[in-house]
Amino acid sequence: MAKFCPSMMCVDFSKLPQELAELEKAKVDMLHIDVMDGHFVPNFALGPEDIKAIRNTTDIEYDVHLMLSNPDQYIDMFADLGASLMYVHAEAPPHLHRTLGNIQAKGIKSGLAINPGTPLSVIEDVLDVTDVILVMSVNPGFAGQKFIANAFNRIDRIIDMINKQGTDTKLAIDGAISPEVIDLLKDKIEYFILGTAGLFGKPTSYAETMDNLRAIADGKLATAA
Repeated sequence: MAKFCPSMMCVDFSKLPQELAELEKAKVDMLHIDVMDGHFVPNFALGPEDIKAIRNTTDIEYDVHLMLSNPDQYIDMFADLGASLMYVHAEAPPHLHRTLGNIQAKGIKSGLAINPGTPLSVIEDVLDVTDVILVMSVNPGFAGQKFIANAFNRIDRIIDMINKQGTDTKLAIDGAISPEVIDLLKDKIEYFILGTAGLFGKPTSYAETMDNLRAIADGKLATAA
């Protein structure tokens, strides 16, 4: 069953308690927290104090997406803050297999984030320590970008790799995830990261929007795509 993970980059932090209360009513599966250092990606985003504010307001579990040049330095800190799943980018750590294994050693699911231009060959030798592969369907760093259609082809190739090795690695996707994208990928993706294309800034409530997205993922509601 697909899991829906709203990106906390898209909430109004001036109304954080209300936003989180509405997401609780919508029964979202997991919060997605982007952590950016302004170096690995050309933007700054959420940090430890933001996560503490979220944790003090809701019990919804969350992942952290470390868009950092040196993620190894922060694994312990974000593990202590209670993340359930931690993504690192293939290009960031010097010893990717070790980094993913260290995340698992903390009792956290390990996530490998793959940028649109990341060669998929990097995946083959770390599948044994990778719980979730996050396919980026935009170049990371900013919300509101256009979906990169080559993500569909890359997902199929990744699935072939997983099937060949026989691991239980799941797939996630992040970047311009619209209802139409969910419809096309509902049988392939475990975690859909939701931003402005799918959840935020809509005329309907979060709960109503999420009901529609779940109906699409369950095959009970068709889109116009």
